[in-house]
Amino acid sequence: MSIVYSGPQRARPYSPQGPPVAVAPLPIPTSSLAAYTELPPSPSSIRLKLGLIDSDGAVRKPAATAIVYCESNFGEIDGKTANGLVRHSEKYQILSVIDSEKAGFDTGTVLDDKPNGIPICRDLTASLKQAGCVPDYFIFGMAPASGMLSVHERDLVLNAIGLGMNIVNGLHEFLNDDPEFTAARIANNVSILDVRKPRPKKDLRMFSGRINEVTCPRIAVLGTDCAIGKRTTATVLARALKDVGLKAVLVGTGQTGLIQGARYGIAMDAVPSQFCAGELEATIVEAFEAEQPDVIIVEGQGALSHPAFSTTSFILRGSCPDAVVLQHAPGRVARCDFDQMAMPSPASEINLIQTFADTRVIGLTINHEHMSDAEISAAIDRYETELEIPTTDALARSPQRLLEMVFAAFPALQEKLPVGAK
Repeated sequence: MSIVYSGPQRARPYSPQGPPVAVAPLPIPTSSLAAYTELPPSPSSIRLKLGLIDSDGAVRKPAATAIVYCESNFGEIDGKTANGLVRHSEKYQILSVIDSEKAGFDTGTVLDDKPNGIPICRDLTASLKQAGCVPDYFIFGMAPASGMLSVHERDLVLNAIGLGMNIVNGLHEFLNDDPEFTAARIANNVSILDVRKPRPKKDLRMFSGRINEVTCPRIAVLGTDCAIGKRTTATVLARALKDVGLKAVLVGTGQTGLIQGARYGIAMDAVPSQFCAGELEATIVEAFEAEQPDVIIVEGQGALSHPAFSTTSFILRGSCPDAVVLQHAPGRVARCDFDQMAMPSPASEINLIQTFADTRVIGLTINHEHMSDAEISAAIDRYETELEIPTTDALARSPQRLLEMVFAAFPALQEKLPVGAK
């Protein structure tokens, strides 16, 4: 028997890394969507948009298309999966995001003040009309504190299944374990991907010490709070390393990174604690053996100093990182979801990390929520003076500064750069 959360999903107070946008909420219609199950062939403009032809006219294999559900939460902390997907997705072509409160706006403008061509639609009906077809996937793009679907959301996901859409679910509620969803999946010949569901317990791995066989640098991107931009910074760093010719592998540790298309990773917060370090270690070893990378970037979770999360400790134990990049939000006064819990200083978090694990913090990155560009520059200067480590903002400053941070700590990586890139 499944447990149904009946309350509304609550948007946590949060200023995204870009100017906030607010419009009057629009009602969500409950009319049938059956009219969208049969649509005429898409025009060439739609085929181009969906990735069927390149801009030069060459036909190529289309990416899996998807719409992302993020009602009342896009640009907010609970909408971090949707936020991440519109910024970066290797696996899905995101056609639109559903959020009636920001309908009509561009997702890139809402997040980063840079249009990206992915619109925000009022509801599923509008998203289907905008796409001109039934997309391959319906992605639940929120990470609510409840971890459960509301009654309305259950109906919406079942409706999407009825239209022939596969489901990507990043919640702690595993839809494949629900008889109603299982029956709907079978009847409509679609799949449901429960991203957080771990492998069977008999197959979970214990820590073995094989992490010492990984000879390339391992860099963990940790933070001073949850939902602070660790995954985004890790993604930008991995991409920057690849762009200069290094082979970098990003190991995901949360549901959003896995949905974005991380080839290696596990949802750490769904793995029994006895196996967390071992599962991460085994994943990193697999990535090293299969890819032979120059460097491995490990996505962080939570914060080591945060009493509500234990995942950071398992990440430090399982990955045994050679170095850490710490993400901090100078404009955030209190911990996410804990208004009475003040944010720690970067200095205290660095001391805790370097005391807890045999590693070193090689740089600080800024989450610029609630900050102007001048304030970002001032914070960078202040922390570089105070902490005596390189400091930058992965989104508001050039990726070159991230590269300089890494190369200063690992000069041998710079020696591996192709001729002309050094």
